[in-house]
Amino acid sequence: MKETGARAAELAANLARVEERVRTACEAAGRARSEVRLVVVSKTYPAEDVRLLAGLGVREFAENRDQEAVAKAASCADLPLVWHFVGQLQTNKARSVAEYADYVHSVDRIKLVNALSAAVRRRERPSLNCLIQVALEKESGEGEGRGGAAPAEVGALARAVADAPGLRLAGLMTVAPLSGGFAGRPAAAFDRLIEISRDLRATDPAANMVSAGMSADLEEAIAAGATHVRVGSAVLGVRPALG
Repeated sequence: MKETGARAAELAANLARVEERVRTACEAAGRARSEVRLVVVSKTYPAEDVRLLAGLGVREFAENRDQEAVAKAASCADLPLVWHFVGQLQTNKARSVAEYADYVHSVDRIKLVNALSAAVRRRERPSLNCLIQVALEKESGEGEGRGGAAPAEVGALARAVADAPGLRLAGLMTVAPLSGGFAGRPAAAFDRLIEISRDLRATDPAANMVSAGMSADLEEAIAAGATHVRVGSAVLGVRPALG
């Protein structure tokens, strides 16, 4: 890892570029910058980077593996941060995630809803914000083995979350599909997510969070109406290869 001063300067420059992209995208879409929140995906990077970014004004961070997230959140417990869990979540990890996460973006099945509800009722923190992960490729019958709920399943899952003690239905999340009719068409994918969100908000007006867009496609997500963009490599740099 680079010397702290050099790393801080690198992160500041990267963050400034991302902020400019977000601002420009908001302006092009006729939206106020305040309508879009930046969530920095800090997976594989150390808590020291989280601290440096917090010093630059970043308050929201995302992780996708519980073992890494729980240690990082504990290491940064003295900072006023908001933690988002964005990875696929096994039910046996629900209790751990509920201890530090403010938002879980990957709710995709009733069994997980029940596990998270039970976990929240055991902790002393307030309700847990839940987003239903929508797998748009499943609308065309592809991606069946991947995480995320098919669009047709969103209504039932939303009702389950809304009725579960300790959980709050916050909105929807998606990742631009790599297969199916939306493959290579992030703008169309995010437009479809907004349609699903509009239907959801007709019955649950407070479920107005739309988590979509990453480093490569945040502009398309903002144009569609995303409220949160999840940006990792554009802020922190290319992730080291896992091996």
